Amino acid sequence: MSLYDLVSSLSLRIDGYTLEGLARTVSSGFERKSTIIVLTGGGEEGRGEDVTYEAGAHDAQQAAGPVLDLTGEYTFDSFSEHLATLDLFPGYTPEQAVYRNYRRWAFESAALDLALRQANTSLPEAIGRRAEPITFVVSSRMGTPPTIDPVTRRLAVYPRLRFKLDATPDWPQELIEQLQATGAVDSIDFKGAYKGTPVDVTTDPAFYKHIAESFPDAWLEDPDLDTEDARNALASHQDRITWDAPIHSVQDILDAPVIPRTVNLKPSRFGSVKALFEGYEFCEQRGMGAYGGGQYELGVGRGHIQLLAALFHPNAPNDIAPGGYDDLDPEPALPESPLNVDPAPLGFRRNVN
Repeated sequence: MSLYDLVSSLSLRIDGYTLEGLARTVSSGFERKSTIIVLTGGGEEGRGEDVTYEAGAHDAQQAAGPVLDLTGEYTFDSFSEHLATLDLFPGYTPEQAVYRNYRRWAFESAALDLALRQANTSLPEAIGRRAEPITFVVSSRMGTPPTIDPVTRRLAVYPRLRFKLDATPDWPQELIEQLQATGAVDSIDFKGAYKGTPVDVTTDPAFYKHIAESFPDAWLEDPDLDTEDARNALASHQDRITWDAPIHSVQDILDAPVIPRTVNLKPSRFGSVKALFEGYEFCEQRGMGAYGGGQYELGVGRGHIQLLAALFHPNAPNDIAPGGYDDLDPEPALPESPLNVDPAPLGFRRNVN
């Protein structure tokens, strides 16, 4: 029996749904919006979060209201199949095609939560796994111009913190040496796999090589290997290359320019529970590591990815720190790594959700 088989036959009744808008200005300066999908049925509710990076898409969805035809009796799998037939952006074309996966994940995660609650069980119980405390890193850019401040200011409050840093070719040598001295860098994100987005980073093979040599124990995420120079720059560091942005399915892992030893499995990128669970099984069957990444979730979505990490890859550089660590000067008394996820007794959620 596959992992997905353990939840696919869950009965699911949907009487309707509502939308809840969330917004927050985050440390990088933009207003993050998301939408909570609340599916109701049988006296229960299931919650998921649409993490689309497009404010207008959230505004349009919330203004239109619950217009999708979701009411009915399903199995979880038949609901997923029904969802695949719907235009989840009625009257609106998202800027990036992957946002359709993000929105589908919001509805699928809400439906999984609801189906589990209607069945009087939880995700760990349904799939026969125990949630373990998760290790996490804090993701950060280094500012403009780049300085050590985003790291040292956080370390001043949480000296054991580990980091995943967005590396850009304008990093001065002084900054690289200062980061080396902290010993706190677990991952470097080159952002080279992003094309046509606000976070695109120029491909610089010499910088790739210098960073790989400067941080010999760090994972190297999403380099742009389209050019021979870039491939040559990282040829001796291929065992540390990982992927995030290009990964939406098992096939994407197989098609990667370098087959990774570990890979970032973001649920929202996969879109469906079935595709995500196939990704987990693929990694486990092949002895490939996995870790989780966040999408600036503002609500229940953060708990979802933390619970999944606790079930499938707790001892990894999970970029899913609790809220508060995105502040340059985080408040004291935030939960530290390893994080006890504490699954709720029913549904697909943490007790804090």
